[in-house]
Amino acid sequence: MAGPLEGLRVLEFAGIGPAPFAAMVLADMGAIVTRIDRRHGRPRAASGNADVLQRGRRSLAMDLKHPDAPSVVMSLVRRSDVLIEGFRPGVLERLGLGPDECLQARPALVYARMSGWGQSGPLAHQAGHDLNFLALSGALHAMGDPGHPPPPPLNLVADFGGGGMMLAFGIMAALWESRRSGQGQVVDAAMSDGAALLMSMLYGYAAMERWHPGRRGGNFLDGSAPFYAAYACKGGGFVAVAAIEAPFYQALVEGCGFADDEDFRHQWDEERWPRLKRKLTAAFLCKTRDQWLAAFAGADACVTPVLDMREAPGHPHHLARQAFVEIEGVVQPAPAPRFLRTPGQAGTIPSPGEHADLILREHGYSGDAIARMRERGVV
Repeated sequence: MAGPLEGLRVLEFAGIGPAPFAAMVLADMGAIVTRIDRRHGRPRAASGNADVLQRGRRSLAMDLKHPDAPSVVMSLVRRSDVLIEGFRPGVLERLGLGPDECLQARPALVYARMSGWGQSGPLAHQAGHDLNFLALSGALHAMGDPGHPPPPPLNLVADFGGGGMMLAFGIMAALWESRRSGQGQVVDAAMSDGAALLMSMLYGYAAMERWHPGRRGGNFLDGSAPFYAAYACKGGGFVAVAAIEAPFYQALVEGCGFADDEDFRHQWDEERWPRLKRKLTAAFLCKTRDQWLAAFAGADACVTPVLDMREAPGHPHHLARQAFVEIEGVVQPAPAPRFLRTPGQAGTIPSPGEHADLILREHGYSGDAIARMRERGVV
């Protein structure tokens, strides 16, 4: 069965991080994604079939600085619904492949741009990474122990949540609008914007004085609350506890043997939190992780094991939902979300330039023309 995006044609310029992630998500859902890889320099798929973000594409390797390259790219643009690029602002304009030229060639095109700081603003041309975008959003300051600098929460928040997922959403929103207007447009997705947007609930909590922005380590979702934290277990391993609501909290208290402890009857008394946390820390160290999981089996106490990346794919819930797949020996997350009638499917990972002949022939180039482009170093 074909995915929900069957027939959508996407042209992607090879990059790193959030732009390839967005293209992967579209490819997982059935879009035909053609990636333009770099002909010179480090191969985009240098790690072969382990470079999961590159799955599901067709690849054409080109020298974009060759004078003949723009005309070839434009032939692809004319048959594409979406273009994805993740260069710094102005790079494609200098190559003659900016929005003005592409939208003139394909008026209904969705020209999707992924960048750190956006296409405008004083930082637009400045380098940055996930941690920098997260820092300016207010999110990074809210994380971690108050006695230490905030820890990097991997590069999930700004790169992939605020970047790649926002880009994919922006593309689908622009495609929906184009059904009504018949016109394409530029999607300006900035990781700094997306990281800020992901903080919407907490900015609301701050306005309601349910969150203290200047008091890191003193809010109920930042690890300071005893009922929302990770705890070490006997013999190594950890459990995650997220018993916020009263029934879940009560199940946690009872399961840990504190039903008769007066302190635990005051869940939202912040002055008691350090004491409650010390008691829970000591309690969880009395049993192994597996023993705690057995103790809370079937209980709505919101207690789960903290799994590493070797353990997670084998968890019974993930196995039942087939949340991970193995492709060419590489275990990786399966496409999400689920579609019952038109499910997505994870594709294989192409080597750079693997589909050159197929792609160019689709766009009207003869075998002789393709051979000449190879001789001249265009592809």
